[in-house]
Amino acid sequence: MTDYEPTTTRSLDRYGNAPLPWGRARDVLAADTPTADLTFFVATVRPDGRPHSAGVGAVWVDDTLYFVGGPGTRRSRNLAANPACSISVRLRGLDLVLEGDAHRVTDVDTVARLAEVYRSGGWPAEATGDALTAPFSAPSAGPPPWHLYRLTLRRAVGVASEEPHGATCWEFARD
Repeated sequence: MTDYEPTTTRSLDRYGNAPLPWGRARDVLAADTPTADLTFFVATVRPDGRPHSAGVGAVWVDDTLYFVGGPGTRRSRNLAANPACSISVRLRGLDLVLEGDAHRVTDVDTVARLAEVYRSGGWPAEATGDALTAPFSAPSAGPPPWHLYRLTLRRAVGVASEEPHGATCWEFARD
């Protein structure tokens, strides 16, 4: 388990609102994944430097964001060459961008545990060794089996769309 707490918190709000606490974003992620209807978008970098973005199924478990991708998808190929990425999502009351490095999870116990989490949210994922399978997935995921990725969080930006308002940048220490 990784217990991320920001090493720095900086207000980006030009209207005088106080910085948002990281716990606000973290708590909504923990409460709403995997059961809420959330769409996460992962942005990666192609080998030629151009950006690529795709919707992914993601879950927040033990203060860590996980997502999937088929080995032949553009996002998986990009991450294999360059793990830097950002992931965006609109949460209840907060727009959030997470930045960091994503690496494939090959630990079979972790993959099995995350398959259980995905099942609890309605996606009938099964662990097959170090990958996931299911009768269906999003077309952008590619054919099964799907790799599981873990985001090592480096930076996050949140903009509140509900009271208390504000905009904040949180920085996290590298492992």
